[in-house]
Amino acid sequence: MWGGSVKTAFCILITYSYTGKMKRSKIIRKCLMLLLLLPCYLAVKGQQAIHQWDVFELTLKGTDAGNPFLDVQLSAEFTNGRHIFKPDGFYDGDGTYKIRFMPDTAGTWTYITKSNHAELDHKKGTFICTKALTNVHGPVAVSHQYHFAYADSTPFTPFGTTIYEWAFKDKERRAQTIETLRASPFNKVRMLAIPPYKANYVEGPGKLTVFPFVGTSKETFDFSHFNPEFFKNLENDIKDLAENGIEADLILFSPYDKGKWGFDMMNDATNILYLKYMVARFAAYHNIWWSMCNENSFIKHLTDEDWDRYFQVVQKADPYGHLRSIHNADRIYDYTKPWVTHVSLQYYNVVKSPWGTSLLRDIYKKPIVNDEINYEGNISKRWGQLSGQEMTFRFWNAYIGCGYATHGETLPTDWISGGGKLIGESPARIAFLKKILETGPREGLEPIDRFFTPNIAGKYGNYYLIYFGTDTPPDWQFKLPKAMLAPGMKFKVDVIDTWNMTITPMDKIFEVKVMDTYSFDDKQQQKIKLPGKPYMALRIIRIDNGFADKKKAKGNELNEDQP
Repeated sequence: MWGGSVKTAFCILITYSYTGKMKRSKIIRKCLMLLLLLPCYLAVKGQQAIHQWDVFELTLKGTDAGNPFLDVQLSAEFTNGRHIFKPDGFYDGDGTYKIRFMPDTAGTWTYITKSNHAELDHKKGTFICTKALTNVHGPVAVSHQYHFAYADSTPFTPFGTTIYEWAFKDKERRAQTIETLRASPFNKVRMLAIPPYKANYVEGPGKLTVFPFVGTSKETFDFSHFNPEFFKNLENDIKDLAENGIEADLILFSPYDKGKWGFDMMNDATNILYLKYMVARFAAYHNIWWSMCNENSFIKHLTDEDWDRYFQVVQKADPYGHLRSIHNADRIYDYTKPWVTHVSLQYYNVVKSPWGTSLLRDIYKKPIVNDEINYEGNISKRWGQLSGQEMTFRFWNAYIGCGYATHGETLPTDWISGGGKLIGESPARIAFLKKILETGPREGLEPIDRFFTPNIAGKYGNYYLIYFGTDTPPDWQFKLPKAMLAPGMKFKVDVIDTWNMTITPMDKIFEVKVMDTYSFDDKQQQKIKLPGKPYMALRIIRIDNGFADKKKAKGNELNEDQP
């Protein structure tokens, strides 16, 4: 645009002598205006432009003497005049330093670096941030207390899966994993940041040659020198997930080394150095969640007080406030602590009924993600023996309980370890559940009558999802808890077979009336015929306009009879 205008200005000047006196002043004014704007044009033309919530990367050359991981401090301040972010930089090897930044707003951003080394200090610059791509919604955060949404307020309903070690597999296996995920219902993956010690990683075709630290064995690892090549590979996987709309629940520590490589036995100073390095490298990726550890209590030398400090290290270092949690083993961490954003739970019995997740909501007052509910498969370990039906059943219980769940598969492809292909029966049924929820209340499901009928979730007076689980009733008398209902409201009903993945609309309209102190039923007392088999559900949707009352629903609570 401006290039053409500047050329026009010079052409006008050339023709200046051929114009009349009256026109010359207008020409001069126009040329001066265009020439005054020329520096602005050249500055904008030279600026780097990125999309909102993408990664702006500043690369600087500096010293490689000594130990740059310990000796060099580097950060920057980014501002658009309203917001200020101060991400740390990191050493990327070969005398290269980087600072990564995720702009949250379109417009012009400026930055200035700060370092204890002169060649890295006081570097200034400007870049343009354009509006986000249509498929990018920003980082996920807690929304409506118990649910999640992207930064642009688009709801995010986690449907997780487990692929702990996929980042340590060969290029072909990782590509196959991405292809599988692209066709699956899963929009969040749990993955390890550091490899576990396994025989197949020590020798054979799967032998690892690149590690998080410089060296190749416990005896040669230098825990004060990170290996940038390892983290570059991990970054590529994070980017691949982001490009496919998948959140990376990145597990920072795990107990699966058992001291063989020493990754789960690092001292406190090394752990903190590692956490800061991870945040500096990865926090600018919008699809990052921080999982402090998997089965944290199995790292015996670390106490809950240690995990408190590590949480706070990550919280302080991360300028974007990505989600943070920790996955338990035999000792459950106190998820009420302020640096924990949501519950990441391994407690299998919680999802054997809807009320378990609902109860945890009341205890922790945060989103409940049942991140390990056992795995579909047929291995000898009892945690990997679920049938497809049982996995699907547990997913429905988690979501009817108004929480979330994470899938895993231990069938011959060993999906939970290395990804690849999914061959189980549950993913298709989980996809079916996901589609149902996507057409439900935008802000997420809420318990309707959790103390008496915990198998009902939805939105008071508007939307109800009833799950019968393993019960096999031949019919269901239309009856809803009274909250937010009024006589004359009309509803339609769909009968859902959650295993066979069918939805059968009922050719009836149900108009409600007061039944008793606690409930409304159908004016004609109609029943809904059911097939008398397990895993059935009902979807009940109001079809007339508006709500009876805009007040917050009281529901059938334990104190409902008090004045």
